[in-house]
Amino acid sequence: MSKRDYYQVLEVGRSASPEEIKKSFRRLARLYHPDFNKEEPDAEQNFKEVSEAYEVLSDPQKRDQYDRFGHQAFNGHNGGFNQGDFSGFGFGNISDIFENFFGGFGGGGRRRPGPEQGAHLRFDMEITLEEAYQGGVKTIQVPRTENCPECKGSRARSGTRPETCPTCGGSGQQQFTRNTAFGRFVNVQSCSTCGGEGRVIREPCPACRAQGRVVRERKIDVKLPPGVEHGSKLRIAGGGEVGQRGGPSGDLYVVINIRSHKQFQRERDDLIYELPLDMVQAALGDEVDVPTLDGPAKVKVPEGTQPDTIFRLKGRGMPRLRGSGKGDLHVRVKVVVPRRLSHKQRQLLEQFSKLSEEKGFINKVKDALGGSN
Repeated sequence: MSKRDYYQVLEVGRSASPEEIKKSFRRLARLYHPDFNKEEPDAEQNFKEVSEAYEVLSDPQKRDQYDRFGHQAFNGHNGGFNQGDFSGFGFGNISDIFENFFGGFGGGGRRRPGPEQGAHLRFDMEITLEEAYQGGVKTIQVPRTENCPECKGSRARSGTRPETCPTCGGSGQQQFTRNTAFGRFVNVQSCSTCGGEGRVIREPCPACRAQGRVVRERKIDVKLPPGVEHGSKLRIAGGGEVGQRGGPSGDLYVVINIRSHKQFQRERDDLIYELPLDMVQAALGDEVDVPTLDGPAKVKVPEGTQPDTIFRLKGRGMPRLRGSGKGDLHVRVKVVVPRRLSHKQRQLLEQFSKLSEEKGFINKVKDALGGSN
């Protein structure tokens, strides 16, 4: 059966960017992965097809070869190339094209796949400003792939183990000899039986369907440093997806999102608090309690305090993430004007207004006469 076009397999156009190819692969791989799609009988085959297409199109050199020669660029034959002239392909002679496309003569070819690190994961954690202030440990649940607990990642049924591939003898490679008008050529390819691994599974593990990996949700403790900032990334080594063929696990990156606070606004290590005062407090002065993240504090308001006056409480802000000590708490005065007045309050304010006008008139007379207060 002929292979489908790799761009069609990944559902992207031929001019797709590497990021578009990667994004489409992730979507399709999750769609067809046997662990996520157990109802679809062709899911495993589709998953392999998507993986094969991504392996080629994600590699700039392989993609270029595929764009120029299609699937023939990776077949074990010349695919109909004109053997008399390779100048258009940028190779000096026929040995060059076999070296680049088919692994050269004798000992080249694709090597057995080695250990591969697992994918990194990202988790967005939302915390309160109080949690950012205190720091500490917070537990999260992260879905990730892990080695199958039944086969321990071997992909073989419990009690059995993978066997040496009878086709390649464990080398992961096959050699094909061809006689042409130019001489005898040896083409080395990955073994068609084991896919280059050198081992075959006679009795697949039923728990993971011979994938060696399963998806599990794990509880992971995240240590929050006091003063952690919005957008901070905390790295947990080995907290990502399990590696393949004995490779190390990927890392987990926890991105911190701090919820808005009802009372405080944060600016790096400092906090801003709006202090509501009535007209009498602002005019006559007062001593008031203001909230902080570690308990209330006293603020002395002098008489005649104007709106937007700022009082600084040193060391009552956020812990410094990079350094020692804490930032400051900036208390901004907000004078609150009453919306409704009682009859008595209105009389007193009107009396205050008249007194202010009289004082203003007397001062103007004194100024005109050259007097002083």
